[in-house]
Amino acid sequence: MRENRRPFNHPCRPSATCGAAGPERPPPSLDPIARIPSDRPVLIAGPTGSGKSALALAIARRSGGVVVNADALQVFDAWPILTAQPSPAERAGVPHALYGHLPHDAAFSVGDWLRAVAPLLGGPLRPVIVGGTGLYLSALTEGLAEIPPVPPFWRAEAEARLRTLGTAALAAELDPATRARIDPANPARVRRAWEVLHATGRGLADWQAERPAPLLPLARAEAILLDAPKAWLSPRLARRFAAMLSAGALDEARAESARWNPALQSARAIGAAELIAHLEGRLALDAAEAAAVTRTVQYAKRQRTWFAARMRHWTRLPAADLPRL
Repeated sequence: MRENRRPFNHPCRPSATCGAAGPERPPPSLDPIARIPSDRPVLIAGPTGSGKSALALAIARRSGGVVVNADALQVFDAWPILTAQPSPAERAGVPHALYGHLPHDAAFSVGDWLRAVAPLLGGPLRPVIVGGTGLYLSALTEGLAEIPPVPPFWRAEAEARLRTLGTAALAAELDPATRARIDPANPARVRRAWEVLHATGRGLADWQAERPAPLLPLARAEAILLDAPKAWLSPRLARRFAAMLSAGALDEARAESARWNPALQSARAIGAAELIAHLEGRLALDAAEAAAVTRTVQYAKRQRTWFAARMRHWTRLPAADLPRL
C-alpha cells in the first residue's frame, strides 16, 4: 500500500502538470474555447484520460454553464476515484450534474440517462455535456429506440451466460444486423443486445430502426471529439492510475470490499476488480496496477474505434493541445 496520499488531480486538468509547460493561454485564434458560442450546448467526447473534464471545466468557467456527466460509471456513488469523478473543489467552483447520484447497486440504462438529462437541456444554465460513453451521446443526438423494459430473469440469464461463455460466444448468438452494429468486444453492449433479443423477440438493430427524434440534434450543439492517439495517451493512463493509487484508490477499494458484487454495473469501474483481488490476497499490488492499466489502454482503443465510426461529423480537437488551455 502506498503512503503519502495527496489530492488526486487528473492529468491536464488546470491544477495538474502534464508534460512540457505551454503558454498560460494560447492566442485567441488558437483557443478552442474562444470559438465556442456561449449560447449553445456543448458536447465533449473522447477516450478515457484524454482531458475531457479539463476542457468541460474550462468552458464552464470561462463562458458559463453546468457540466453534465455522460459517463456510464460516474453516475454511481461508488468508486469516485477510480471513475475519475470531478473533485469536490471542481464541483464547488462550477455547477455539475449527474455525478455520483446513484447508489452502488442501482441499475442505469441509456434511457435512464436521457430522462435524467432532458430537464437540463431546457434549464437556466447552458449544458456542457462530457463523457466517454459514446452510446449516451449518440442517443442524445440521434435518438433512442423505445425498447420495453427487460425482465430481471433475462438480465440475470444474460449475466450468467456472459460469465460462463464469454463475450465472443454471447455475441455469436445475436442476430446478424445487431452483431454488425455493436462492438463485439464490449461485454456490456453484447449483454444488453442479447437480453433485448431474448426478452422481446426482436434484435436491438430492429428496435433502433424505429427510434424517435433526438432530444438534442447535432446541428444545435457544439460537438467536440478529442483526438488522443495511443502513443500520446497510453503513458498518461499509466500515470493517471498511479495518481489514483496515491489519492486513495486502494482505501476506496477497501471500503467497497464488504459489499463487492462483480455483477453490479458499478463494479465495472476499471481497476475495481484488480484492487479487490489484491485485497483478497490473489494479486500483488504492482500486478493489480499493471492489469488495470492494460485494461484501461484496451478500453481507450475500443472508444477510439467507436468514435471514429460514429462521430465523423464532430469537430476534432487534438487532446495534446489541452495543457495550453
